[in-house]
Amino acid sequence: MSSLTIRYYTDPACPWAFSAEPARWSLRWLYGEEIDWRPRMVVLSESPDDYLAKDFTSARQSQALHTIQRRFGMPIDPGERPRMMATVVPCRAVVAARLHAPAHERALLRRLAVRAMAGELIDEPEVIASSAGEVGLEPGRVSGWMDDPAVEGALRSDAAAARDPAEAALALDHKLADSEDGRRYTCPSYEISRDGSELALPGFQPLATYEAAIANLAPELERRATPESVEEVLAWAGEPLATAEVAAVCGIDVLEARERLARVAHGTPVGADGYWTLRA
Repeated sequence: MSSLTIRYYTDPACPWAFSAEPARWSLRWLYGEEIDWRPRMVVLSESPDDYLAKDFTSARQSQALHTIQRRFGMPIDPGERPRMMATVVPCRAVVAARLHAPAHERALLRRLAVRAMAGELIDEPEVIASSAGEVGLEPGRVSGWMDDPAVEGALRSDAAAARDPAEAALALDHKLADSEDGRRYTCPSYEISRDGSELALPGFQPLATYEAAIANLAPELERRATPESVEEVLAWAGEPLATAEVAAVCGIDVLEARERLARVAHGTPVGADGYWTLRA
């Protein structure tokens, strides 16, 4: 039974949220089922024109992706995309899974994010259908769910919550972004709650910040011991992990993680890094 709830505000097309995945995997390892993770969709854009109106073009996006990839080491292809995306579409697919196949919500979110960072246009129906199939969902059903008025209502509720930051988050204005009517959470932002008490951690944060918040809300939680090997981490995760993710969970640097992984796992390159799966 979970002791804490973490609502994490994210968007499958956000490279900052993707670059924060090592910390999230670390928390999942440390606290397991004691945390109930609840993704909430920020919806960064309703249309490609939203970006273009801010003079954020595919060329500028490529430069930003290159910088973020170098800084955090996650598998991001910085190549220029054919166009900007309407992230509302993949966000809607994630919410559709939440309402109709909740066991698949996080897997679909992850798959869409992985494909977005590899350079795919995840607002294309074909990409969403393929991603759904890869996580065990029937693509035609997902497409139908996306037309459900309840899904649209839940999506808009997510977006509205992202645009109503907690009072504590508003005190950290540099961690927020402009929205249509004020300020909104950036990706990723966490709201960690337990028994009516809540802590807001807006924007990109180091792992230690999350651990301190968890210790304040639930000091009795026991931290799981550091894994004994990279093989243990990959077997536990049940899906391919990036070098930076494995390194974070194991508490080692990326170079050491890559050396250990190369001995026992198969690597699939993306950008300047890639994903690892255990060899058969």
